[in-house]
Amino acid sequence: MIDISRRAALAGLVSFGGAALLSGPLRAEAAAGAPAEDLIAASKLSGDVAYAVIDLASGRVVEAREADRAMPPASTAKTITTLYALDELGPDYRFRTRLIATGPVSGGVVQGNLILAGGADPTLTTDDLGDMAAALARRGVRGVTGQFLVWGGAIPYAEDIADDQPVHVGYNPGISGLNLNYNRVHVEWGKAKGGMAMSVDARGARYVPKVSSADVAAVNRAAPLFTYNRASGKEHWTIAASALTSPGSRWLPVRDPAGYAGDVFRTLAAAQGVTLPAANRAGAPGDGAVLAEHVSDPLSDVLRDMLKHSTNLTAETVGMATSEARGLPAAKGASGAAMSAWLAQTVGGTQARFVDHSGLNAETRISPLDMARAVATLGGREGLRPLLKPFPLRDAQGRWIDNPPFRVDAKTGTLNFVSTLTGYLTAPGGRDLVFAVFTANTRLRDQSGGQENAPGVKPWVARSKVLQSQLLDRWARLYS
Repeated sequence: MIDISRRAALAGLVSFGGAALLSGPLRAEAAAGAPAEDLIAASKLSGDVAYAVIDLASGRVVEAREADRAMPPASTAKTITTLYALDELGPDYRFRTRLIATGPVSGGVVQGNLILAGGADPTLTTDDLGDMAAALARRGVRGVTGQFLVWGGAIPYAEDIADDQPVHVGYNPGISGLNLNYNRVHVEWGKAKGGMAMSVDARGARYVPKVSSADVAAVNRAAPLFTYNRASGKEHWTIAASALTSPGSRWLPVRDPAGYAGDVFRTLAAAQGVTLPAANRAGAPGDGAVLAEHVSDPLSDVLRDMLKHSTNLTAETVGMATSEARGLPAAKGASGAAMSAWLAQTVGGTQARFVDHSGLNAETRISPLDMARAVATLGGREGLRPLLKPFPLRDAQGRWIDNPPFRVDAKTGTLNFVSTLTGYLTAPGGRDLVFAVFTANTRLRDQSGGQENAPGVKPWVARSKVLQSQLLDRWARLYS
């Protein structure tokens, strides 16, 4: 447990090694390479740089700079979501997707409705649905007398994660209790007589079903690159033909995840000899026999994969499922607020304000000190470090450093003109530190919005990552 109060530390009333924590950097007893301020100045990084470093054994803040400044955490928010979910659901929790028959099976026909009921699994794939269809066929089912229904009400629906992102980015899809392929659809184009041939599918490793719930067309225009609309139960995309100069493909976001999953399952079932009508929506999962079920990997594995690949949909569904399990508001926005209240109650005194669970929304705010305190206080209890991936260090030219003399396991975060890092550092000699370092130019971030490849972002983020590596090297040397 951290042995200082947040207020006392930030007021400079507590000293460590003879140095007080002030609004500027905490001065260390001895220099270790370049002082932090020199490294920051040399980075030529516009905007704010803030950090907090905590000795894990004692809970003491050993170095800090602007540590109480509330900043966008970007994807390091997924670290808090991980702690939130593990605290409530536990590492062995599994998501379940079920096929429920509301009546008995007679003569190979379900005497009633068949419901594809989601359990908020963010990792469900086409191959998983294909295996469920095969399991249904093995039970001798060939059709239904009633309806084929889909249910996505395990968590509240949202059309997207963040409102300020480009319409076509696959990392900002819809959210539902029934998800498929991270709620993305695969679009492919190739040269054909008279233009480009377009196709839409929901490919997995073993199954590649065509999709009828979405379509795409090439349109002769210079801009915009993509357009989207949803009408008559179908998602419609257009792509500027001028951009389709050679064969290619892209995953586009799905805004109607439950409808997409139902469409794909119906096609997969037909391939197994099971004839189903077009999917309609169920108001509830319904009572009845479970004819087939897909069970996800344990939550700890789901979260490890989320932290490695920074999958936004996983963060949102896991966070919302956790709020549901706590009996708290779980809708978009409200679930982030529920997690903020949990963090303040669990760690004590934080001013964090989470708008979402993934950090994609740039309005989310937390200070480096609150982030580091959460990791230091809860990370050991929840087994966080083994879920984080090793952080590759960079030299001053941005090149990877082979075999660094210390270990870092961390979560990165990146938005336009925002670059963040939080995790664990084991210094030479075995001393464990917890750190959070945030860099952000919110003025440039606001100007760029969620624009893909915004001018100036790439070199800005590269400078931030070099600075992060330099600060980690400094802390490893100083506090070994």
